[in-house]
Amino acid sequence: MLTDEQKQAYEQDGYLVVDNLLSHEEADAFLAQQEKETPEEVRGLGLKRYQADTSWASLARHEKICGIVSELMAGDPMIVQTMYMAKSPEGGTGVALHQDTHYIRNEPNTLMACWLALSDTDRDNGGLCVVAGSHRRPLYETAPPEDDSEHAAWVKDYEMRDRDGKIWVEEMHSHQIVGLEPDEITYLSVPRGSGVFFTSMTIHGSFANRSGSRPRLAFATHYVKDGTWVYRTDIQDVHSVS
Repeated sequence: MLTDEQKQAYEQDGYLVVDNLLSHEEADAFLAQQEKETPEEVRGLGLKRYQADTSWASLARHEKICGIVSELMAGDPMIVQTMYMAKSPEGGTGVALHQDTHYIRNEPNTLMACWLALSDTDRDNGGLCVVAGSHRRPLYETAPPEDDSEHAAWVKDYEMRDRDGKIWVEEMHSHQIVGLEPDEITYLSVPRGSGVFFTSMTIHGSFANRSGSRPRLAFATHYVKDGTWVYRTDIQDVHSVS
C-alpha cells in the first residue's frame, strides 16, 4: 500500500503522513456515533473501548490503516489501546511533547501509532506536531509539563507485570521533553480523513486549540507487533486487528 519513498521517509523521519485513509462518510459516521448515549460499561473500558464499541473498532481495525501498519512494522499488528481526542476551540489543552515508550513499555519495542484527523487540523487548532528523526536517538529526559494553559498535567500509578509474572506498581506522570529546541518541532497540517503514522520513539504532541471556532477532532490507535510484551496490566491484553 506504500511506495518505497514513503517507507524510506518513515524510516528516516520516524513519521509518515498519509492522505485519504478515511472517507468523509466514514468520518461522519464515527462522529455521529459519538453524539449518541453510550452505556456506562462501554465508556468505562477507557483505552480498551474498541472491544465493545463498534465505531471505535471500525477505526482501530480499518483495513487500509492496518494494512499500512503491517507494512511499517513488517509483521502482524495487535491493538494495544484507542483514544478519541476532541479538543475544544476555546483553548482546549494538548498533550506535551513526549515519546510513547515513556508511557507504554514494551519488549521488543515494536510500538507504533496511527493518529487520524477527524476534522481539518493545523497549528492554530492544536494539531499534531512531531520532531523528525527523534526516533533514532535514545529516550529523552522528561519533566512534568510547565504550562497548564497549553498541556494537561497528571500523575497516576500503574500496575506492571513482566513475562515471568512479577507484579509491581510504577508512578507515571505526564511528560514534557527536556532540552528540546523550538525550531526542532514540525507543526503538521493534516486534513480530515488523513492520518499520521509514527514510532514509539518519535517525539510528538500538541498545543492548546487557540482557533476560537474550530474543534480539533482526532482518533489514535496504538499497535504492537504480534509477540510483543506490554508491561502495563491495564493494556497488556492486546487484540488482533482481524
